[in-house]
Amino acid sequence: MSDNSAIIAQATAPKPFSRTPSPVRAIVPALPFLWLLIFFLTPFAIVFRMSMSQPATAQPPYTPVFDWAAGWAGIVAAAGELNLDNFLLLADDYLYLASAFSSLRIAAISTALLLAIGFPMAYAMAKAPENRRPVLLMLVILPFWTSFLIRVYAWIGILKPEGLLNTVLMSAGVIDRPLQILNTDTAIFIGVVYSYLPFMVLPLYATLEKLDWTLLEAAQDLGCPPWRAFWRITVPLALPGILAGALLCFIPIVGEYVIPELLGGADSLMIGKTLSDEFFRNRDWPLASAVAVVLLIIVVGPVMIYREIETRRLEKAR
Repeated sequence: MSDNSAIIAQATAPKPFSRTPSPVRAIVPALPFLWLLIFFLTPFAIVFRMSMSQPATAQPPYTPVFDWAAGWAGIVAAAGELNLDNFLLLADDYLYLASAFSSLRIAAISTALLLAIGFPMAYAMAKAPENRRPVLLMLVILPFWTSFLIRVYAWIGILKPEGLLNTVLMSAGVIDRPLQILNTDTAIFIGVVYSYLPFMVLPLYATLEKLDWTLLEAAQDLGCPPWRAFWRITVPLALPGILAGALLCFIPIVGEYVIPELLGGADSLMIGKTLSDEFFRNRDWPLASAVAVVLLIIVVGPVMIYREIETRRLEKAR
């Protein structure tokens, strides 16, 4: 009997943890880095190389930076001829500076509007009964079932002078003549806020749903006014969702092309539209590549700031 007990104890004893790295353990964390290398770093290297070249009447319409046929000596000679003329032109030309500042302005205002509209929606969804939350969440996601381009085109029919909005307002006697909303910055704000609202609501809802509501009840029991409890408890606890939603909206809005092109008209200035014009109308690929590099630097900045904030927050939470 003692021999059987010894065998059972030996079989059920925990095995020592093996620290020998297996191929699977090495491959799994390497997959995201491989994905970034293929679909981010490699295209960025091509665009950055193109930004160092000069335009030419050829196919493709730029002079190659490196002559691989010349061997190592040709690569060294080409490296000595690299210049920053395209980037210096961006700093000297008012068009590109105006496009960059206009994109940042529209993205910042749109993000603020999205937060002002999305936070109450996410708060109401988090406070709703649990059996109603899936329906409310589905209503937020429902616009994604329709093509983004079709939804933007629909706003043209709503905002044009003879469109649905002006017809309703004139029929109600609110206005005497049609409002000129289409082909203005107002139309861009409307299209951007409508299109990106789910990207703001979903991170906020995911954060507010986990909120401990007994903290608000305790604050009220201690005599804290509702607005102060909201500002001192709800907002700090919802800060990760606020930052995530702001980044999810701000970064793509800066480089938005479709909405300014369709709703903003020819006079709207945004860096995405300027980039498209340089590529396809002016056929200046090197200058357009320089614009793309600068745009990437602009949008990477907020991501790095958010990463630093999250790192410090996690360190304080330990």
